[in-house]
Order: sequence, then C-alpha cells, then structure tokens
Amino acid sequence: MALGRKDAKIPEDSPTELLLEKHVEFIKKYGEDPDDYEYAMSDFLRMNGLYWGCSAMHLMGHIDKMDKSSVIQFLKDCQVENGGFRPVQGHDPHLLNTLSAVQIAVIFDCLDEIDEEGVVKYVKSLQTEEGSFMGDQWGEVDNRFTFCAVACLSLLGRLSELEVDKAADFVKSCLNFDGGFGSRPGAESHAGLIYTCVGTLAVTGHLHYVDADRLGWWLAERQLDSGGLNGRPEKLPDVCYSWWVLASLKILNRIHWIDKEKLKTFMLACQDNETGGFADRPGNM
Repeated sequence: MALGRKDAKIPEDSPTELLLEKHVEFIKKYGEDPDDYEYAMSDFLRMNGLYWGCSAMHLMGHIDKMDKSSVIQFLKDCQVENGGFRPVQGHDPHLLNTLSAVQIAVIFDCLDEIDEEGVVKYVKSLQTEEGSFMGDQWGEVDNRFTFCAVACLSLLGRLSELEVDKAADFVKSCLNFDGGFGSRPGAESHAGLIYTCVGTLAVTGHLHYVDADRLGWWLAERQLDSGGLNGRPEKLPDVCYSWWVLASLKILNRIHWIDKEKLKTFMLACQDNETGGFADRPGNM
C-alpha cells in the first residue's frame, strides 16, 4: 500500500452495486442540450468525450443506442485537409483527437468513411528526428502523443510506416529510477504517462525495456487504504487511475498485485446514484 496518508473517505450510504442503466442514460443524454454550460465549455474535449462515451456504451452492450449516422457525420466534419482530426469544428487538429476519431471508427466498423491515407500522412508528419511525436503543428512533445501515434497506425494496420524503434528509444529515455516514466526525459513518474509509455512499448514490441517488477511495485503502491488509486505519491485517489494503473499492470502481468475487492468498493462508491456517471472520488458529485 502507498505510504502517503492522503485519502478519500467512503460515505456509508455509497452505492455498492453497478448502476448500469443509469450510466447508459447518463451517456445518452450527453450533448442533448448544446446550450448547457458544461457542454459548451468542453468543446475542446468533444472528440475524446465521444470516444469515451462510445467505448463505455460498447462495454455495457448498448452501442446500438448511439446514433451511428450522426457519429459518422461528426467524424467527417472534424477531419481536415492534412488528415488530422479536430475536437470540433473551429479548432485545430491534434493527435489526441485523431486517435479518438480512429478508435470511434473502429468501434462502429466505419474506417471506410474517413480518409485513412490522410490520417497516416498526418501522423507520420509529426514524428521528430529523436523519435518522439509532436501533438500538432505547434511542436509540443509528450509521451501521450507518442502513444496516440503508435496506437493510430496500429489500429489502421500501418504501424510499419513509423520509425517505431526510434519511438521506443525515446520512451526508454524517459525511464526513471523508480521504474516509472514521465512525459519527457527527466519528468516525474506519473501513472497516466506510465500507461502511454508501457502501451507504446507493448505495441511496438519493446516491452523488454521495462523492469516489470520495479514498475509493478510502484504502480501497486498507488492503492490507498480506501481502495482507490492515485496517480503519484502523496496525491488523493481518483477513479480515473483505476484505468491507467490497472491497464499498465495488466500489460505487465502484475494486475494481481492490486486488492481487487477494495478497488471495486471504491469505484462503486464513486457513482452518482441519482443521475448516473462517476465522480473522481466518493462524495464529489
């Protein structure tokens, strides 16, 4: 367990079962009112949000409740001439949105509705000489973008068109003494960035760069007494790290190092039992 004592408390009246139907309705209602303040203020996350919603509905067995034709039209409207995707019309294209768009197209089996060649050209144009990837034309480098690039072309069956060895070597250069990875060389280890790095190395066939036991231990230490997971030492738990940490441990074959039942209790307690959906931690509805 983590040494830090910052933690969340689980209220006694918290949900203890998965409120599946409420979550389905919560996602279905997303975007129904374009004048809603939260919807209007999150337009830069629209493509990512659509992917999160579609993937959740698919996992819950209700993807048929999403309007496929509207989704396809949205994808078409958001792809620009250079092949990349923007989050919504009026914004610039970015690798983060491009991966989400490709993932959505895979979920709905409609890759033929987007310009695949354009996507490949766009992604390839963002790889730097050192092997890393810029998120867009403005030049920011981050391991999130390396994962997005590798995942995009892997899903399209075009991974060989990237300099994958150079990409993997850049990720390796971000390895820290604790076994974790940061966004760039010398950056602090963080569970979210660790997932992108481990994911990149797994997809490119370079997982041998990772010390699985050392990194697995660092990830297992993210679990607090509440059962929740944090992203780095001395931080509060957040339900999002249930994905970043568990997915990384699964890739490393160390998922059994987490207390499954305590994590389930924490996650279920993060549900909003009135509207559906999950908060970052219990009580933060």
